[in-house]
Amino acid sequence: MISGASVAHDHATIDEIEAAAVESQRTGVAQLVNIPCVEEAFVLQTCNRVEAYVVTGDAADGRAALDAFFSSVSGAAIDELGHEGSLRHLMRVAAGLESLVVGEDQIIGQVGAAFEDAHAADGIGPVLEQGITKAIRVGERARTETPINEGSVSVASAAVSLADAEGALGDAALVVGAGDMGRLAAKSLADHVETLYVANRSHDRAGTLATLVDVETVVVGLDELAEPLAEASVVVAATGSADHVFEPGTFAEAGETFVVDIARPRDVPPAAAEHDAVTLHDIEALESVTDENRRERAAAAAQVEEMIDVEFAHLLEQYKRKRADDVISAMYESAERVKARELDTALERGDFDPEEREVVEAMADSIVNQLLSAPTKSLRDAAEEDDWSTINTALRLFDPEFGPEDVPVSAFASEDVSREDVSREDVPPPVRDRVPSGVFEDSDD
Repeated sequence: MISGASVAHDHATIDEIEAAAVESQRTGVAQLVNIPCVEEAFVLQTCNRVEAYVVTGDAADGRAALDAFFSSVSGAAIDELGHEGSLRHLMRVAAGLESLVVGEDQIIGQVGAAFEDAHAADGIGPVLEQGITKAIRVGERARTETPINEGSVSVASAAVSLADAEGALGDAALVVGAGDMGRLAAKSLADHVETLYVANRSHDRAGTLATLVDVETVVVGLDELAEPLAEASVVVAATGSADHVFEPGTFAEAGETFVVDIARPRDVPPAAAEHDAVTLHDIEALESVTDENRRERAAAAAQVEEMIDVEFAHLLEQYKRKRADDVISAMYESAERVKARELDTALERGDFDPEEREVVEAMADSIVNQLLSAPTKSLRDAAEEDDWSTINTALRLFDPEFGPEDVPVSAFASEDVSREDVSREDVPPPVRDRVPSGVFEDSDD
């Protein structure tokens, strides 16, 4: 079963999200799959969430693995998810319902990238493969079949909307970071300013971003921020750096500056707000903008919720069928091994021509199919009714190592037939050879 844990913007602070973060999604998955009880693992990290999912044979093992993974975070900041809760939550995340900005498009790409990272770290098996693939498909359907992402609002555009609402936008602005969030922030700012500064560690990436906006741009390095800070009234920080990009003193001569830091970990140290001329906001300050976004998309969100309800039910049915099919397959494999062994023994003791051999083999096939027909139906019914006790019992009974040597002699006879009613001649030779002496009434046998 799947166990999940989420440290996200709706129940954790930015500091707690930063504390939960690991070096990378791939290393996080590798860390989890190295725990002996963990069979599969998936880690998702974005600017406003860190989530981990594991597949274990027992829920307690999964919870213990996730507790260790999030040991640096207080329990109040962690939303614990069971098997079904994890599956539904993944669909909601991919569909954009759990995002700070409802319906934003970036999250589905981030889930896809995390899925690739988990594959690369050997964390994905049949359980998570099915669950995450379904979540991504639901996310795609949500955006093509409902207006949940109408207007393509993002965290970056929400940051610009906040600056606009506060009257902070002037002639120039600075975007720090040339990744997806930096690109979205640059496109949003281009509609409001005359000059846009783009700062990035790589000049080439910053230059590429500059070509995507229809406004005068100036590309600078991260060590050349003094001039753009003096000119820009608004700064949007959105790098993927593991450390602060700015020092508190960097803003000492900047003048009136409205800073929105949407990076995680933070690009701007909180101490920068100690300068009287600096107004510093992080992702948590975007709530006023995103609350309006949530109200505007309430109808579309309801449509997506209905879609998730249907797809979630389908996914659970798929898991049930797969579990039952695994047991049925093990049952038939066990029966086939017994049949093949007994056929070989019987055919070696007689002089059968090809036609006779074909008749005997067909009879053996028919016996196996008829004997397993009722158990097959019972297992499928058990899966439909969530009767996992029956299914798990069958798994143990028809383990791949299970064989006729494990079956008591009484299993070869109808329950209303006593040992005294059975003579040696009534028992097929392959079975007869394994019956202990003294079973039949003739002591010589």
